[in-house]
Amino acid sequence: MPATTQAAPVATARPTAQAGQPNGHSRHTSSPFVDFDRAAWAKLGSTTPLPLTAAELERIRSLGDDIDLDEVREVYLPLSRLLNLHVQEGGRLYRAYRTFLGGTAARTPFVIGIAGSVSVGKSTTARLLRLLLARWPQHPRVELITTDGFLHPNAVLESRGLMARKGFPESYDRRALLRFITEIKAGNAEVSAPMYSHLVYDIIPDQRMVLHRPDILIVEGLNVLQPAVSGSALTISDFIDFSVYVDAPTADIRRWYVNRFLRLRETAFRDPASYFRRYAALDTEEAIRHAEGIWATINGPNLEENILPTRSRASLVLTKGADHGVSRIRLRKV
Repeated sequence: MPATTQAAPVATARPTAQAGQPNGHSRHTSSPFVDFDRAAWAKLGSTTPLPLTAAELERIRSLGDDIDLDEVREVYLPLSRLLNLHVQEGGRLYRAYRTFLGGTAARTPFVIGIAGSVSVGKSTTARLLRLLLARWPQHPRVELITTDGFLHPNAVLESRGLMARKGFPESYDRRALLRFITEIKAGNAEVSAPMYSHLVYDIIPDQRMVLHRPDILIVEGLNVLQPAVSGSALTISDFIDFSVYVDAPTADIRRWYVNRFLRLRETAFRDPASYFRRYAALDTEEAIRHAEGIWATINGPNLEENILPTRSRASLVLTKGADHGVSRIRLRKV
């Protein structure tokens, strides 16, 4: 999502490790989730080799995200192993259905949704999981799309008075997004999606990403876990097989957002083609005021109204601490 229109989760998951509970995870019978601290979670992937180099991680890491190989090994490798198990079980269920129905249709892609805030590391999580999952031999064809491509073009947003709400649910072409995911889960041989440029802050005309029945499709975006809106029978979350919500306290996300804005002022905003070039000339104090104003008028309301309420719908929640590292993992029980 563009740097000026997103919000951040405000609350963390409750503490995970409890006195008297072994392995650093809690077993509350009244909760549909099992909570792990990082050490306990890391053990779940301790026997899995790390198929990633520091150079590869550097290439996919988002601005301001200080993830290192230790975190990949302790957090994301166990997650990729868990996802691999889900994909394999989905394959067994597909074969059973095919036998039961007497059909010959090919298996449809396994869809993973990644939700969360700008600056929380949602994009890095999506790119990292794509790389890790593609290196499991069972499903080498893994694709990634972001819901940014389904934003209405700026001209449409301007005509509807929605430019100041870019990133809110109403700024997306939800019918097009639902049609796309429906075609993916229908097993169509070729499905295309529009493309978005963060540099020009708009949809790229006449350019589309074409997908050819990937084994796994990762869909990353603010609103991928939202329930159906009033009057709609279906929504994108109905077609997601496993979902991850990247979470953190509001104060940390807000600080990361402002820091990223300052870094972009020194880098991408200086590009002559950048939609945000006007911000490159701001001094530090002015830039901080501007970033905090965007947070207060756009990011916060979008968070409270639309993003945070979807956290409880996720299959798994990654909660980050002040250092941007994942400290807790909450997994929905099967």
